Amino acid sequence: MHMPFRTMILSLAGALALCASAPGWSQGNDLLARVKSNKEITIATEARYAPFEYVENGKIVGYDADLMQYVLKSLPDVKVKQLDLPFQGLLPGLDAKRFDIVVTAVTVNKDRASHFAFTVPVADATTGVLLRANETSIKSPDDLNGKVVGSQTGSAQLQALMSLDKKLKDAGGPGIKQIRQYVAFDEAYADLAVGRLDAVAQSVANLGPLMKARPGVFVVMPQTIGPKSYFAWVARKDADSAALAKLFSDGIARANRDGTMKKLQQKWFGTTMDVPADAVPEPTM
Repeated sequence: MHMPFRTMILSLAGALALCASAPGWSQGNDLLARVKSNKEITIATEARYAPFEYVENGKIVGYDADLMQYVLKSLPDVKVKQLDLPFQGLLPGLDAKRFDIVVTAVTVNKDRASHFAFTVPVADATTGVLLRANETSIKSPDDLNGKVVGSQTGSAQLQALMSLDKKLKDAGGPGIKQIRQYVAFDEAYADLAVGRLDAVAQSVANLGPLMKARPGVFVVMPQTIGPKSYFAWVARKDADSAALAKLFSDGIARANRDGTMKKLQQKWFGTTMDVPADAVPEPTM
């Protein structure tokens, strides 16, 4: 049976309209659009990294938590489902789409930046060395030859420590006697305090508040190790996540420019840091 001419024209017009609208529908159905439609966002955090984030009275608090609340003003009707996970599971979980974005202090490095989309920086992540307050034999990175040093598994600080070990050996020294890896930095601090470690490699941003919280227990070696680096938040590096990553990055940049970031840094770190607001610096490590 032949289709009447008028019906055929209407059918063709409808099909063309559907085709024309398809690309727009695709772009409007990305992760950010689904978050707004579902009125919920799932965020992953490692809440054992004070003062960036930690649990107090059953609630996740800290610098990143406050900054996240500022950024989420752009999504006023969206409920936050926040997961507290070990650091080692954050990026694999993001890759597997178990959550929408990682809001925790993740150091930007070459390997991560090649696979994930980072926001603009939230803080300085340059690696420092924590010592016991009564330590007299360690005054510079060279003095870590023959010492037992700890850091967190999977962290950029561990990477900086391993690079230092290679540098010490290349210079003719014995290198670090042993590098011990920990699930969380709190375990490394405990071992350092009782003498099971000689030092801990950790970001300088974390060390000031730690020493303030535990006066007389620790000191920081004057020199840092490794290159200048930054902490940022992490999204998937795909078209689906691009708009959500931009929303978070723009919110962080806005906080940087309007003074909110400096106020939060003063609140949580007792000092302020200069971090770029326009882009993520190219990592050198």
